[in-house]
Amino acid sequence: MVNLVGYLVVLVSFGAIDALWLSVMGPLLYRPTLGDILLAELRIGPAIAFYLVYPVGVLVLAVLPALKSGSLAAAIGSGILLGAICYATYDLTNFATLRNWTLQLTLVDIAYGAIASGLAAVVAFWAARAVSGA
Repeated sequence: MVNLVGYLVVLVSFGAIDALWLSVMGPLLYRPTLGDILLAELRIGPAIAFYLVYPVGVLVLAVLPALKSGSLAAAIGSGILLGAICYATYDLTNFATLRNWTLQLTLVDIAYGAIASGLAAVVAFWAARAVSGA
């Protein structure tokens, strides 16, 4: 039950954070920078795949180890680290290969991924701990 609750809470919290971020920053940052290389319509399949898979990483690499150690600090620290590494992989690859991708976009997106992942890990840690009775 702890794993399921942890996964679902990461899924919902990260999804909500990301929806808010993209709705605000999409028109302010991403569209002006990437406009001519963005698709007119979102490819929903890859987006769904990301949102189903990414919470597994946050759960397994941040939330569960933090629950085992009983440390909220471990949840946020591991969540931030995971988010920074994952988003850096994407952003630095794009910065290295895409003419439109900027250093500003790279740095902002990496910071965002770190913060969003850390927040989702903390919320899931609290929820999973409540379910476990610890």
